[in-house]
Amino acid sequence: MSTLNVFRWTALGAGVVYGLFHSYSLSVSSEKKAAAAEWAHKEALIAKAKEEYAKLHRKPAASATTATLDFSDPNFDFAKYLETALKE
Repeated sequence: MSTLNVFRWTALGAGVVYGLFHSYSLSVSSEKKAAAAEWAHKEALIAKAKEEYAKLHRKPAASATTATLDFSDPNFDFAKYLETALKE
């Protein structure tokens, strides 16, 4: 009879330990999912804020008719500059 009691108490102890471990792993998993969701929400807010900032602070586009004489600019188009200078 004592062997049966030892087996019962061992099984009960093992079940309690397993239950505690399983509960802990579920809570950690839940916390990780919540943190990931919060992070994704913050990223979405940041992206939205960047879009709104870009809308509010747009730089005026340089018109095609205004050309400046800056030879050091790698995007300088001499032909376009001559065309605008001749039109004026």
